Amino acid sequence: MRAVIWFLLISAVAVVAATTLGTNDGIVSIYWGTWRLDTSLNLFLLALVGTCFVLASVIQAVHSLTGLPQRAHEWRVARRDRTAQAALRDALAQYFGGRYSRAQSAAQRALAIQADTPDLTQDNEFTVLGHLLAAGSAHRLQDRAKRDDELKRALELARTSFAARSAEEGARLLAAEWALDDRDAARALELLAELPPGVARRTHALRLKLQATRLGRQPQEALKTARLLAKHQGFSKVAAQGLLRSLASESLATARDIDQLRRVWLQFDNADRRDPCVAAGAAHRAAELGAPEEGRAWLRPFWERLGELSADDRAAVAIALVAALPGMGPEWLSRLEAAAQAFPREPAIAHAVGSALAERKLWGKARQLLESAADDPELPLAQRRHAWLTMARMAEEEGQRERAVRCFEAAARLA
Repeated sequence: MRAVIWFLLISAVAVVAATTLGTNDGIVSIYWGTWRLDTSLNLFLLALVGTCFVLASVIQAVHSLTGLPQRAHEWRVARRDRTAQAALRDALAQYFGGRYSRAQSAAQRALAIQADTPDLTQDNEFTVLGHLLAAGSAHRLQDRAKRDDELKRALELARTSFAARSAEEGARLLAAEWALDDRDAARALELLAELPPGVARRTHALRLKLQATRLGRQPQEALKTARLLAKHQGFSKVAAQGLLRSLASESLATARDIDQLRRVWLQFDNADRRDPCVAAGAAHRAAELGAPEEGRAWLRPFWERLGELSADDRAAVAIALVAALPGMGPEWLSRLEAAAQAFPREPAIAHAVGSALAERKLWGKARQLLESAADDPELPLAQRRHAWLTMARMAEEEGQRERAVRCFEAAARLA
């Protein structure tokens, strides 16, 4: 196909040349001193074109000859650049393959080749990546002094080069990750705080911050970070819910008095305060700190809408109410009886309502609910034992010693 196209082009040129030059009768006269040269215009034009072609070829040949040293230098630089790039790729492959000594040697070889080639020293991004690979390999080899030295060089070079700015972000994230491996939460948080706002909101940075805050025993800050990760879909829905509840429990456990507990509760996000398990944990902690009325106040909204909760959440709320029973007023009775009627087959509800009725000394109704709860194997052992002990105390107050002994024996068998 190519030969046909060239044939057609040559034919077209021949036709045009024959048309334009075939009837050209012009003469060109050239005078040089006493000499005179007459030639046809066609020959003159052909000679002129040929002369121009020869001159252009000579100029190109001279230029190629004089530029030979420069091209040879560029070829040598390109060859060294390819060698350095190959060494860096080898370092990366060895690093991912777990051969950290080889990776460190390959990265240092790449840096040495670049340092020995002045034309390659301007590639700061290459240099930073080489230092980071060497630092990462040293970290895996537990050579912290070498790691910190390589990391320092990478950060210093990245700060002075715009092209290596993205590598600087990666260096700081790696440094934070290494600090976490060293169990140095303060250093990790310091490095993460130096990140630009956009980088600090990335999922990986938030994961590192979550680990650092948990390692540094800052559950409140960890809870905020985990909620951001959940919004960014950094966890599955189930995992996020479990993590948030766990961090909320850790935050509540840090309270040493009821005032501090109130501050922790108010610092929670609205979504956390609407979580039945979080509220149940807060009520437990309030009861432990001697303020059960505060715990009941936090639980009241959930008891008013028990039908909207899952069975597990209802059980958590019920167990928390048992811990916060002391001093409960009569205004709770109608709410508890309605719950017992709505969920007659849930042992946690029966246990909570029975314990509340026993607290109000309504022993007839209480005994029936507590007996059903104590005999239900689905109720946790601690709650079943509490139900037997509550019935034992009721029997003692009624003077029924034999019943009290049987209840104490049943509680002991669950221990």
